[in-house]
Amino acid sequence: YNAPAGEFLYFRKAGDVMAKYEDGVMYYFIINPASQSGRGYKIWKKIEQRLVRDGGEYQAYLTEYAGQATEYARKLTSHCKEARVIVVVGGDGTMNEVVDGIVSCDMVTLGYIPVGTGSDLARGLRLSRRPMRGLRRIFKARRIRQIDYGVIAYGDDVLRHRRFIVSAGIGLDAEVCQHMQSSAIKNICNRIHLRRLSYRILGFIQYLKAKPIRGYILLDGTRRVEFNYIYFISAQIQPCEGGGFWFAPKADSSDGNLEVCIVSHASKRQVLGTLLRALFQPGASVLQLPGGPDLHGTPDGSSRGRRGLSVPEQSGSPLY
Repeated sequence: YNAPAGEFLYFRKAGDVMAKYEDGVMYYFIINPASQSGRGYKIWKKIEQRLVRDGGEYQAYLTEYAGQATEYARKLTSHCKEARVIVVVGGDGTMNEVVDGIVSCDMVTLGYIPVGTGSDLARGLRLSRRPMRGLRRIFKARRIRQIDYGVIAYGDDVLRHRRFIVSAGIGLDAEVCQHMQSSAIKNICNRIHLRRLSYRILGFIQYLKAKPIRGYILLDGTRRVEFNYIYFISAQIQPCEGGGFWFAPKADSSDGNLEVCIVSHASKRQVLGTLLRALFQPGASVLQLPGGPDLHGTPDGSSRGRRGLSVPEQSGSPLY
C-alpha cells in the first residue's frame, strides 16, 4: 500500500491501542515555517487560504525555535479528554519533535504534510510530497496507519529519554545531522531546489574528518559484541536516513523491530564504498551484524523474543 501524503499516522509502542478518527474534530496544525529554508511558511499560507475558503475549523501553531513543536504537542495532548487531530507541516525534525512531545493519550491522531530537506520519513512511508494533495487526503482520510517509534535513553548523571521516528545514531551520521542544523550549504541547496545535495556535500566533508573508534554493543544486557573501527552506529525504524541513504532497506516501520546498522572497517576507502552502495543501491545489503540477521532491538525495551540492544555513549560523539 502506497500511502498518500497527509494520510493519518498513528505512532505507537507495542501494546498501544489505535484511536479511531471521527469526522468533525478540530484540526490542530503545528507548522515549522523555517523548514526547507522558508518553504514551510509559503506552504502553510497556501494551506491556510484553503482552510479559510472552505470554512474549516482549525488552530495553528507556528514554531519560532528548536524544540517548540515538542512544547506545542505536549500542551495539546496533556490531559486531553476529546479527540485530537494534529497535522504537522514540516520536515523529519519537526515531526520528531511533535512525536516526542505527545503525552500518552489514545485519542491523538497525526497527519503529516512533509516539507523538509531530508524527507526520509516521507520516503520510507512512500508519501507524496505534494502539500495540497496531502491536505485533501487528510480531509478525506479513509484509514489510519500504525507506525512505530523508538525511545533512546542517554546521559550519565541524569537519565533522559527521547523518542524518534526515523533513526537514532551516534558517530559520523550524527555529525552530519548536527551540522545540517546551521549549515549555509543547506540553505543554498534548498534555494536552487537541490535539497538532497546538501546531505551529500556535508556527508563527504564529515567523512574526510571522521576517525574510527573502538567500541561495542550490548545485546540483551549480556552479550557483548566488539568492533575495532566504528564510524557510526544507527538504529533504524525507517529504511533510510540522511536524505536517502538506505542503511536498512528491509526495515518495516510497523513490525515493532529496530534495524541496527554498524559501519566498522579498518579501511576508510571501504567505508566510502559502503556509503555509496547505501545511496545508489538501496536494495543491496549494507552489512550484517555478527550472529545472524535476527539481531533486532525493540522500541519499547521489551524483548518479545527479539534481542535488546544498548550502545554505550562515547565521549565526544554526538548523539542524534
